[in-house]
Amino acid sequence: MIIIMKPDASQEAIAKITSLVEANGLQVHLSRGSEVTIVGVVGDKTKLNGANLEIADGVEKIVAVTESYKLANKKFHPDDSVIRVGNTTIGPGTLTIMAGPCAIESQDQLMQTAFAVKKAGATFLRGGAYKPRTSPYSFQGLEEEGLRYMKEAREATGLNVICEVTSQHAIESAVKYVDMLQIGARNMQNFELLKEAGRAHIPVLLKRGLSATIDEWLNAAEYIMSEGNENVVLCERGIRTYETATRNTLDISAVPVLRSRTHLPVIVDPSHATGVRAYVAPLARCAIAAGADGLMIEVHPNPACALSDGPQSLTFEQFEQLTGELRPYADLAGRSF
Repeated sequence: MIIIMKPDASQEAIAKITSLVEANGLQVHLSRGSEVTIVGVVGDKTKLNGANLEIADGVEKIVAVTESYKLANKKFHPDDSVIRVGNTTIGPGTLTIMAGPCAIESQDQLMQTAFAVKKAGATFLRGGAYKPRTSPYSFQGLEEEGLRYMKEAREATGLNVICEVTSQHAIESAVKYVDMLQIGARNMQNFELLKEAGRAHIPVLLKRGLSATIDEWLNAAEYIMSEGNENVVLCERGIRTYETATRNTLDISAVPVLRSRTHLPVIVDPSHATGVRAYVAPLARCAIAAGADGLMIEVHPNPACALSDGPQSLTFEQFEQLTGELRPYADLAGRSF
């Protein structure tokens, strides 16, 4: 449940409510807005029976939260969150562009890509050092060697870097090199991995599972946040349907739905959603129009020779053309990049 304080509630009144809730063994999540303060209560609310919170000094009203996710819920945190990562932010007013290869193949490949995407307007370099693949015989990534290349690229370009992690060991290695962790679609409900990502205390990008509902997705985010890490960004990357014309089906409606249910930033990955580079640009434009806070786009020096996801990767020239085309859309949406 949430306790909505009156606009003129004193700090003393807020502190008394917080102390009372915590004294009954529940967790408190404070959200201080421009006008009111909301006290989110996480735990078994029956422990507060008889506490008469509704008539306590400074309390406006009490609202039940029926959804199982609390910390990610917009009712707990009415203002949209701004997530700071390295030297940039993700959230209202900005359009964050993450770009780079699906898999890190070599130092030269990653460094070339880093300079190219930086020139075109990206603020994040994405690259896979750990690759969960459908086939055990496919390229699995360079692991820590690839992470070292990401750190070198960050130092050379000033870009923030993000990499997918697939295990506790991968998290322990990645936090030494990257600015943000990515939990991929196949691991969205790997709950032990989500807990470890929460304990790492660096920002996390959480991709939607292949067939996950939005409630399941938000509950996955809750696993990360319940470990004390509230710096979570959601990424819609397409879901599995009966359609075969594209690799997945991009659920563009997920963006406004999430806007109504959570305060967490939302970005869209049109590359994995379609699997076809020709469809990336139009869906990137759709994502901005729908209200996305950013895009994740695969870029490779030579997509025809890519070890992973070449058909959906843009060349440097195609990516630069795309970012140029996106600027008017970003302006109309009141965003800058």
